[in-house]
Amino acid sequence: MARSNPERRAALLDAALEVLAEDGARGLTFRAVDQRAAVPAGTASNYFANRDALLAQCADRVYERLEPDADTLAQGLHGPRDAARVTALVHQVVDRVAAFPTGFLALLELRLAALRRPELRAVLTRRIGADLRLNTDYHRAAGLPGDATTVHLLILALNWLALERLALPDLFTPEQRTHLVDTLVTRLLAGENATANATTGSATTGNGGTAN
Repeated sequence: MARSNPERRAALLDAALEVLAEDGARGLTFRAVDQRAAVPAGTASNYFANRDALLAQCADRVYERLEPDADTLAQGLHGPRDAARVTALVHQVVDRVAAFPTGFLALLELRLAALRRPELRAVLTRRIGADLRLNTDYHRAAGLPGDATTVHLLILALNWLALERLALPDLFTPEQRTHLVDTLVTRLLAGENATANATTGSATTGNGGTAN
């Protein structure tokens, strides 16, 4: 029967994330987790039914640690509803990911492992999909410019920027990365506005033609 001490489980999952980040999915064993967590041999196996269960719960643990606290979330719902506000929030996300490189690398390893594990792929699809919906709903609730597609494009672009920052840290300077994020938001929102204006203009022209 699996143990249920929440603090010990969290510590074991944190150790598992470190193993994933440093040794990859192939190096993730109960023994490696026990050693990294500095607990007696056999502890991890008391908390997770098997290695697949450990892998699945690692994904949830990454997002638990990346999620901002309630105060930060509440503050994000207030303030200007403009492109500058979106840019500031995006930089906050980038900073949170940069402060937790182990989590990002572990999640990358989980994605690669999911190529060969359909059950893990289903878990990641559910968990990452939930994060996409959460970010989209939050964006709408805050009344910020941009639609769901804008949020998805931002997340996809930031994922690759984070990967380059970790894998090839000298590819871009910190100033270049900041400029890239600023430009990304500006161009995405400008493109959306142009599309919206074009659609509105076409609808207006079409209605006029019908009336004539």
